[in-house]
Amino acid sequence: MGFYLGLISGTSMDAIDAALVDFDVAPLRIIATSATPFAPALKRRISALIDHADGVALDEVGQIDVEVGRAFAQAALTLMQSAGVNAGRVTAIGSHGQTLRHRPDLAAPFTWQIGDPNTLAEMTGVTVVADFRRRDVAAGGQGAPLLPVFHDQVFRSDGEDRVIANLGGIANITILARERGVTGFDTGPANRLLDAWISLHKGKEFDAGGAWAATGQVDQTLLRELLDEPYLRLAPPKSTGRELFNLPWLQSKLGLFSRNPSDVQATLQQFTAGSLADAVRQYAPGAALYVCGGGAHNLGLLDAIAVLIAPNPVASTETLGLDPDYVEAVAFAWFAKRTLEGLTSSSGGVTGANGARILGGVYRYA
Repeated sequence: MGFYLGLISGTSMDAIDAALVDFDVAPLRIIATSATPFAPALKRRISALIDHADGVALDEVGQIDVEVGRAFAQAALTLMQSAGVNAGRVTAIGSHGQTLRHRPDLAAPFTWQIGDPNTLAEMTGVTVVADFRRRDVAAGGQGAPLLPVFHDQVFRSDGEDRVIANLGGIANITILARERGVTGFDTGPANRLLDAWISLHKGKEFDAGGAWAATGQVDQTLLRELLDEPYLRLAPPKSTGRELFNLPWLQSKLGLFSRNPSDVQATLQQFTAGSLADAVRQYAPGAALYVCGGGAHNLGLLDAIAVLIAPNPVASTETLGLDPDYVEAVAFAWFAKRTLEGLTSSSGGVTGANGARILGGVYRYA
């Protein structure tokens, strides 16, 4: 008996999302949540590791691993304090960490998340479960997406087929079709390219509500070039990340042509909507779509998706009882609970692994 605390920073690195959850109340009760931005200097250093991997110093990787662990710990401590919950009432913290690299496609496949769980356990006084993805990769899987198993637990319906779309830096979908097992995969970018492009041209971290995209016109020639990306034609199981969908990738698609930056933003928004909608139409025709993640606040993006999958309904996971901003954090709290109970929390049918696995390493306090 006790609470669980989930922590995650996604591909966009917009914040450390935290959720304190009580699973003894069916199906669950969220006690408190928070979103803690990284210190700007630390965020820049993490981005440099990810985007300029050829120039990485091992000392820098090691130190940032610890500093991210400290940042996660502070987010957890602040949340517990604000909720009036001491460490003794928290059974475990489930920490996803911050992904540095995701390469399940290599001859020696790997996925790498930082945020030292030893530091996290020492600073919080709470047992930590971390490193959730690598066991699935070792078992022959993609290591992503992991959320479909959780989505299946909390969002499945006997009354309708559902797709849960997580719109983080990368978009992934969970398909919850009646009388079928759970499936899911990464469809392509969500906020990643939109954020990178507006940061480059406007110095902003994201395009609030799709306002800048709304001032541009979709460039159909560029859109066709973007949609010609081979990843989009791969059959699942599949996963991707900013290793593929990044500014150099976009620049290669832009070529030598000069384009209005707002038109590119409008086209990127349509590309995100189109790649996701194509996946829904192909693998879950007729399903209702429920969105979560930061992209759930981009009304321009949601409108574009709704047009493309009409007459399928589009709504937020809020209508299903979970705040779209904290679905992932709640999920990693649940994963920690499953691990401590000796239960599996992955699906070979989703990731392509050789079966379900108990995920995560346990770092006990004291």
